[in-house]
Amino acid sequence: MSTAPLRLVTEQDHGVRFPEISRVPAVESETQLRGLLASLSGVDAVGAEARAAKLATRSIKKSTKLAAIDLAISMVDLTTLEGADTPGRVGSLCAKALRPDPRDASVPAVAAVCVYPDLVAHARSVLGGASVAIAAVATAFPSGRASLNVKLLDVREAVAAGADEIDMVIDRGAFLSGRLGQVFDEIVAVKESCGRAHLKVILETGELVTYDNVRRASWLAMLGGADFIKTSTGKVPVAATTPVALVMLEAVRDFAESTGHLVGVKVAGGIRTSKDAIRYLVLVNETVGSSWLTPDRFRFGASSLLNDLLMQRLKQHRGAYVRPDEFSGD
Repeated sequence: MSTAPLRLVTEQDHGVRFPEISRVPAVESETQLRGLLASLSGVDAVGAEARAAKLATRSIKKSTKLAAIDLAISMVDLTTLEGADTPGRVGSLCAKALRPDPRDASVPAVAAVCVYPDLVAHARSVLGGASVAIAAVATAFPSGRASLNVKLLDVREAVAAGADEIDMVIDRGAFLSGRLGQVFDEIVAVKESCGRAHLKVILETGELVTYDNVRRASWLAMLGGADFIKTSTGKVPVAATTPVALVMLEAVRDFAESTGHLVGVKVAGGIRTSKDAIRYLVLVNETVGSSWLTPDRFRFGASSLLNDLLMQRLKQHRGAYVRPDEFSGD
C-alpha cells in the first residue's frame, strides 16, 4: 500500500528531518502523563487560523495538479457508515475502491474501505488479498461510551474478521472531565487488542472545544500507541477544519522530533471537493513536509470526495468538465 511521497511545489517547503530510531517515552503513571501534557505549549488560536487561511489560498503548479489528484485518490478511506448499510452496498464500495474509474486502469486504488465491524468479513471476501486495506470503526463508535470490555471485544471481533485497521474513538466525556489516565489506558488496551492491525484514534475535535485540547488529545493518543490520529467521526456538525488539521500536524511533527516516531493524520467529515483535498495536501507539505505525502501517513475519510477527484482528473485530461453521473454514487 506504500506510495512514494509526492513533493508538491508551493511557495516554500518546510520539510524536516527526523531521528531514525523510534523512542516513544513510556508513560508509567497518570501523574507523569499529566506532566507531559502540561508541558506542551499553548496554541495561538488566532495565529493557527490565520496560517491555515493563508495556506488555503496557495495553489500548486498546473503541472503538479494531476499528480496531486492521483495522490489524493490513493489517500482516500472510502467510507460507508450508515445504519442501512448492506453487504451489497459494501461490495459495490469495495469494487469502486479497487477500480475507482472502471474505464481507466491508470487511476490508483484508494487506501482503504471503512465499514462497521459486522461488515468486515464481507469486505474481506470481496477484496481478498488486494492492496486496499479494510478499516473498521470500533469502540462504541461514534460516542465512545461503553465499558472497556465491550470496546475491546468490538476490536477483537473486527480484527478476527479481517480488519487491517481499527478506527477507535476516544471517550470525549472522560477527556473533558480530566480523566486523562482512563482515556490513555483505553488507547493502550485497544492498541494491544489490535494485534497486527494499525490503530487510528479519532479525537472528535469538534467536541474538544479548544485547540489546546486538540493538541493535548493528539499527544495523549500518540503516547498511547496510535498509528494515526484522526479528526472526527463525521457524525457531529463540526468535523475536519484546516486550523484543527494544522494543530494536529504540528503535534505529529513535534512528536516525531521528540521521539523519532512518525504518526499519520486522517482528516474526516465535510471534505467533498478536489479543491478541499489539495488545500489539505498543501497544509501537510508546508507543516510536516513531503515525508507525510503518502497514504501511510495521511488519509482522507470521505464518501463523496472520490467522485469529485475523478471528475477533476478527467478535466485535466480532456480540458472540459464531465457530468457527475459518469461515476457511480457508491
